[in-house]
Amino acid sequence: METPEAFDRLLRERSAALLRTAYLLTGDRHLAEDLLQSALTKTYLRWETLRDEAAAEAYVRKVMVSIYTRWWQRKWNGERPTAELPDVELLDPYGAADDREHVRRLLAQLPRRQRAVIVLRFYEDMSEKEIAESLGISPGTVKSTASAAMGKLRALLAEPADGVGAAVDLTQVEGRGGRGAGPVGGGERA
Repeated sequence: METPEAFDRLLRERSAALLRTAYLLTGDRHLAEDLLQSALTKTYLRWETLRDEAAAEAYVRKVMVSIYTRWWQRKWNGERPTAELPDVELLDPYGAADDREHVRRLLAQLPRRQRAVIVLRFYEDMSEKEIAESLGISPGTVKSTASAAMGKLRALLAEPADGVGAAVDLTQVEGRGGRGAGPVGGGERA
């Protein structure tokens, strides 16, 4: 069987970026190469079912994560005896919940359009184009609205909240793409 020209182009143009992703997943150059090779093999076998080259690259990334997850699940993560006990940092069990609530309150202070853009961008991990289509606005309006909203959120974070300075990292609360963040109420119309 001959290799499709599009698959060869994917290898030439995107293999460095795909290898970088594999390395970030594994933390080891040799494992990253093995991971990428396995993912490319699976992609090649499914090549005829993929819509286009962009779908193929996304498929390779999805397969890499799937394979890596299986490798990780098989790995034994039990206890290992050591001569010294490691220092363990105790985390505040309620800190994350407090941060999420604080971010919800901050979001409620944004106008509706700004809040919608921020939630769709950072909680639902949608692209600017997808947000523009969802809200019926231009991508440029999405960019300027997101910029204005982030500026307002930074200003709100700089203000003391309930007598205590607010130090919440917005990108870390429920993470990017944290689906199911739930509706955020309040605020005024844009």
